[in-house]
Amino acid sequence: MAEFERHEHDVLIVGAGGAGLRAAIEAAAAGASVGLVCKSLLGKAHTVMAEGGVAAALANVDERDSWEVHFADTMRGGQYLNDWRMAELHARESPDRVRELEAWGALMDRTPDGRILQRNFGGHAYPRLAHVGDRTGLEMIRTLQDHGVHQGMDVFMECTVTRLLLEGGRVAGAFAYDRERGRFQVFEAKAVVLATGGIGKAYQITSNSWEYTGDGHALAYHAGAELMDMEFIQFHPTGMVWPPSVRGILVTEGVRGEGGVLRNSEGRRFMFDDIPALYKDQTADSPEEGWRYVVGDRDARRPPELLTRDHVARCIVREVKEGRGSPHGGAFLDIAWISEKIPDAPAHIRRKLPGMYHQFKALADIDITKEPMEVGPTTHYVMGGVRVDADTQMSNVPGLFAAGECAAGLHGANRLGGNSLSDLLVFGKRAGEYAARFASENAAPSLDPEQVAAAERHSLAPFANNGGEGPYQVQEDLQELMQNQVGIVRTEDDLASALEQIEALQERAANVAVTGNREYNPGWHTALDLDCLLTVSEAATRAAIGRTESRGAHSRVDYPAKDPDWGRYNLVLWKDADGNMKSRREPVRELPGRLTRIIEEQG
Repeated sequence: MAEFERHEHDVLIVGAGGAGLRAAIEAAAAGASVGLVCKSLLGKAHTVMAEGGVAAALANVDERDSWEVHFADTMRGGQYLNDWRMAELHARESPDRVRELEAWGALMDRTPDGRILQRNFGGHAYPRLAHVGDRTGLEMIRTLQDHGVHQGMDVFMECTVTRLLLEGGRVAGAFAYDRERGRFQVFEAKAVVLATGGIGKAYQITSNSWEYTGDGHALAYHAGAELMDMEFIQFHPTGMVWPPSVRGILVTEGVRGEGGVLRNSEGRRFMFDDIPALYKDQTADSPEEGWRYVVGDRDARRPPELLTRDHVARCIVREVKEGRGSPHGGAFLDIAWISEKIPDAPAHIRRKLPGMYHQFKALADIDITKEPMEVGPTTHYVMGGVRVDADTQMSNVPGLFAAGECAAGLHGANRLGGNSLSDLLVFGKRAGEYAARFASENAAPSLDPEQVAAAERHSLAPFANNGGEGPYQVQEDLQELMQNQVGIVRTEDDLASALEQIEALQERAANVAVTGNREYNPGWHTALDLDCLLTVSEAATRAAIGRTESRGAHSRVDYPAKDPDWGRYNLVLWKDADGNMKSRREPVRELPGRLTRIIEEQG
C-alpha cells in the first residue's frame, strides 16, 4: 500500500455542503480528528442553490407559529410517510440551529424591530423561512466555512471517493482519487459521514450541477447500507426552460413567496383551477389576494402558487399537455405584475431577489422586473436516500452515517421548500456528534489490502477497455431515459422498459473506454461517475415500479389514486449476496399519541 497517499482520521466526512460542514464542525468540537473530502472546490456545494430560506418556527412574523405547526406541516407535506422522530427533531431543533448560525456571523434579513425576517413558502402555514434575500444557501456556506476553519480539520478538495472500505462489517475508511492529478488516496477512519447531496445528474433537465451523481447513495448501497423512498424525486416546478443558456436553472420559490404568479399561454392564473381537497376551505376575494387557507385554527391568505411543489409541478404539466403551455413547454412566472400594487416595484424586486435579477439579466438578457420567466419542472431533489437512525443518523452499517439529501426519512413523499436547509443544520450536527462518539468508543479498524487493490483495479478498468465506447454517450442515453420514462409522470410499461434499458446500460458502462492518462482526464471522471448514476437510477426505477399508487412526488398514471394500504409502508432497497438489488415493504413507524394529537389539533 506504499504507492497510495494515506490519511488517518477519527471521522471522515464525504461532502462539504451544509450537512458536511455542519457535521465536521460538530465532530471537531467533540475532539475528533476530522477529514473533509469534497468532489469540487470548497464552497461550491448545492447548498448554495437553496435560495429561498431556512424553515424554522421562530415565530418572528406570525406569533402563531410553533414547532408543533412546523411538525404537522412537514408530516402533511410528506403524506405521513416521514420518519416521525426525524420530523419532530427537525421541527424542535431548527430554531436553535438558525440562531446558532446567526451567532456565528450569518447576516439575515431583518424585521423592522430587528428580528430575523421570515417569508412564506410552499406548504408552510405561516411565514417561516429565515432568509438573506435570495442568497440564503450562499450565506449559510460562507458562515459554516468561516466558523469551521477555526475548529481544525483537514480539507481535501477536488477529491472523489469511489469505494468505502470495510472491516468485519463496519466501515473502515474510503478509497479516493485526486481529480487533478489522478493520484489515489486511502483514508482510514473510525467513522464515515456521507453528505454528498442528490442524484439530479441522472436526469436530462436538472437544477443540480455536475457533482450530483448520487455518490453517497451508491457508496452506501454497495457497502451494505439500505436505501429508502427512492421513488420520491422532487421536480421543482419552476426551473427555467428558455432560453437554452439558462435551461434547468432554478427559479427560487422565493419569487412566488414575494408575489410571483403562474400564468398559462392565455394569460390566466391556472393554479386556482385545482386546489387539493386537503385545503378546500378557501375563498378568494380576488386572484391577486389568493385564497383563504384554513386548517384547524390557522387562517392565512396565501396564493395558490405556494401549494406543495409536487402539486404545482403537476399543474404546469397539465397546462402543457392540454395545449395551454408556454412556447417551449412550460408556463410563465410573472413577478413584474406587482408594479400594479407596489410603488417602485423594480427596485423592490431587485432588493428582495438580487440573485434572480442579476443572474437572468446576465445569462439570458431577461429583466424579471419587466417581463415573465418561462419555467417548468426541473429535477431538483430526492427525498430518498440512506436509511438512517433518526437520532444518530447511523445506517445499518456500523460507523457509517449519512445526513442531508443523501439520507432518507425526514421528508417522506415530498419535501417542503426550506426544509432542506434546516435539515442540513439539524441532522448535519447530529451526524457529526454521533460519528465522533462512535469513533471515541471504537478502536481504529485495519484496512484489508485486497479491498484497496480491488478498488484500484475498478478505478483503472476504463483505461484497459481498448476499443470500447466513450462514457459520455452512455451518460447521455441514461439521462434521456430517466427524463422520459422515470420522470414526473410514470406508467408500468415505461418503468419496466426503463429497467431493462438500465440493465443494458450497466453492461455498456462496464466496457466504456478512456484514453490518455489519469491527469486532467474528464472522460475518466465521467466513466467512474457512471457506476453511481446507474445505481441510483436502478434504485429509483425499481422503487417506482414497486409503489403502485400516486403519492407526493411519485405519480403513476396507471395508479392515479392514493392507496391507503401503501400509506402505511416505506419501500426499502438493499443489495443481496449475489449483488442484486432487492426491495421490501417496511411499515412506517406508528406515531405516538402525543404527536398524533398535535397533528389532529393542527387540522
